Parts: sequence; C-alpha cells; structure tokens
Amino acid sequence: METEVFKEFRFEAAHQLTHLPPSHKCYRLHGHSYRVRVFVAGLVCPETGFVVDFAEIKEAMTPVLERLDHRLLNDIEDMSHPTTENLAAWIWGQLKPSLGGLSKIEIWETATCGCVYRGGEE
Repeated sequence: METEVFKEFRFEAAHQLTHLPPSHKCYRLHGHSYRVRVFVAGLVCPETGFVVDFAEIKEAMTPVLERLDHRLLNDIEDMSHPTTENLAAWIWGQLKPSLGGLSKIEIWETATCGCVYRGGEE
C-alpha cells in the first residue's frame, strides 16, 4: 500500500497580474508569504522505513526556493502569468525530473487561499 508524505516550505515573493483589468486589485504589484507543501507517494522501504528521506525533498526544493524567495515572480523567464495556479504547475515542473514519486503540490498565498496541483501532461 502506498503512503504519502510531505515537507512544507515558506518563501516571500511579489507579483503583478498584468493580464487582469487595471481596476482589479491583483493587477497592482503586491506580495505574499507563500507556504508550499511538496508531497511524495510510494511504498515504505523496509530498510529505511521511509517513502523518501525528507532531506531528499529539501535538496530538490532548495534551488527552486532560491529562484522564488524575495523575487518578483513576473521576472522568472519561464513562468507565464504568475498566479498561484501557474506557480504550482511551475514548481511541479522544476521538481518532477529529480523527485521520484512526486504526487502533489499545495500552495497557500494567504492563510485562507491556495491551490492544489497534481501534475499535468508529462
């Protein structure tokens, strides 16, 4: 039976949703204190007792956080429209090649608003 584990990360970033009408509050430059949970699913290894070592998740996520933390998300070349939904898909794309068993990305942009991403066309 598969088990799913997660590790949570935090970062600060700003964005401007310029594809919205100028009258929309998110059109203006603003920032968030993001929380991200990276989920990995798989079988528990009988030798280690782990699905994955949390250190492996941290190692995979560290360069991603370096690209995001205290940045303007609009400046990240390969991220179109830096909404939370697109950010979740972008993080997935960064992690998937190096993190086997990646099953889900959860992001909160505020204490009450967020997104769950489970992968897309591979």
